[in-house]
Amino acid sequence: MPALSTAKKNRALLAMADALDAARVNILEANARDLETGRDAGLSDALLDRLALTDSRFNSMVAGVRHVAALPDPVDKRVGKKQKLPNGLTLEKRRAPIGVIAIIYESRPNVTADAAALCVKASSAVILRGGKESVHSNRAIAAAMAAGGEAAGLPRNALQLVQTTDRAAVGELVQMDACVDLVIPRGGESLIRAVVEQSRVPVLKHYKGVCHIFVNKDADLARALPLIENAKCQRPAVCNAVETVLVHKAVAKKFLPQLGSLAQRRGIILRADAATRKIIPAAEPAADDDWFAEYGNLTLAVRVVANVNAAIEHINQYGSHHSDAILTAKEGDARRFLKNVDSAAVYVNASTRFTDGGEFGMGAEMGISTDKFHARGPVGLEELTTYKYLVRGDYAARA
Repeated sequence: MPALSTAKKNRALLAMADALDAARVNILEANARDLETGRDAGLSDALLDRLALTDSRFNSMVAGVRHVAALPDPVDKRVGKKQKLPNGLTLEKRRAPIGVIAIIYESRPNVTADAAALCVKASSAVILRGGKESVHSNRAIAAAMAAGGEAAGLPRNALQLVQTTDRAAVGELVQMDACVDLVIPRGGESLIRAVVEQSRVPVLKHYKGVCHIFVNKDADLARALPLIENAKCQRPAVCNAVETVLVHKAVAKKFLPQLGSLAQRRGIILRADAATRKIIPAAEPAADDDWFAEYGNLTLAVRVVANVNAAIEHINQYGSHHSDAILTAKEGDARRFLKNVDSAAVYVNASTRFTDGGEFGMGAEMGISTDKFHARGPVGLEELTTYKYLVRGDYAARA
């Protein structure tokens, strides 16, 4: 894989996208089987939504592979400046392939295509292990992409799918530290914690997305409400949906009735502190666990706070270091929030739903990392590389 030129990788990716498109009927039939099995097994509407490949999502999946082909190749890209050292050596740092990346994921079959495309462009081999809910979809997608890539010159087995859905296969895969260089789990917190506990291979992860929006005292309340509606209701099951709204006490009496009306209109269950429930009596009392909760549905925690510092303290205590936003007109409060909230993505006057590789201009991504190394936030092409030092001398020996 490291020997592949950019042009050859791009040809392979375009061939993989064409193969996906050509296999559309077969893949959608496989997805229909997965959906039928999921409904029979009693999967929730949220999980069925994650599993479904609509025509629009299929088109986006194919377009995503083509978009990765059009992105700049990160491999061999120089990091920083080339240096001439006092000892006579010339030193440069360049991006390099990670090697073999294992992706372990649940439900969403489009991850199969995203992961394959990104790893190929980053000159790494990829081993995919999807969930049992999407097994037929994953097999059809992986088979089409592997055949398309190999026909265009991609090394055989550069893309592999673990065929069994037996959970023991995950435990074995993540112990193969002599063969696998990085594991990326995508899915629920229980899956990710199980991978971390078993793995002998480095793991790039996020446990959950407990995202916050803080409505400051000088926020534009008329515009704040539709932004919160977007962040909560557009796709409540995804990790960048808002789970807690914090409201400055100075605007609580004005804003919270509007939030209560939104909740009633959209079927949102509110879990709230005592100050909020005085204004919205229909809200349910919040337990301490609610501040830590990633609901993944139309449930929203709400709390009144004294000021921006109290909002920051709440977020850093209860959040998951994923994505958090302040709505404000005050630049000083915005800067304080940006500096002191310890999250992968911190926003001013924008929905948390923007935390996404495509929205950040990175193309497809392998999820959102809440780790602090080696990648944080959306994991795109550059985050799927490591680096190495290239050192040149003139038969130099250390004194």
